[in-house]
Amino acid sequence: MHDHPTHEPCFASFPPAVLRPADLTAFSRGGGARTIPLVTKATGAEVFLTGQTLFDGGAGIALHTHNCPESVTILEGDAIVEIDGTEHHVTRFDTTYVPAGMPHRFRNASATEPMRILWIYATVDATRTVVETGVTARVDAEHTEAPTTTHH
Repeated sequence: MHDHPTHEPCFASFPPAVLRPADLTAFSRGGGARTIPLVTKATGAEVFLTGQTLFDGGAGIALHTHNCPESVTILEGDAIVEIDGTEHHVTRFDTTYVPAGMPHRFRNASATEPMRILWIYATVDATRTVVETGVTARVDAEHTEAPTTTHH
């Protein structure tokens, strides 16, 4: 029934790591949002993908979907999250779960204070499809461009 004996980890090749967001590169998502990749294929991940996105006052990201489930925890500030057409006010440590294919977006509820989220995708091969344009790209592709690059 199991691919691995129960005493062996399912993915043993991922090396241990301590990742410090303050020491890592933030990649612009455009519109005042910057992403810091954390656990990714580049660090050896095989199962899930994590990172943080920092939002300046008033910043937000476009309505989009993913090819896998996503969970987001608010680390700092207050946000408005739209999930499948319904808006919710969320604050520090509130956590969302969005199934694959469900339209959603986050925006900073404050015009002046920063907001920060931790995101977790259920696969390292996560994609984002922008609802307005239908354009699909790998989430980790956003982490390979110059930090000053703007994504639309």
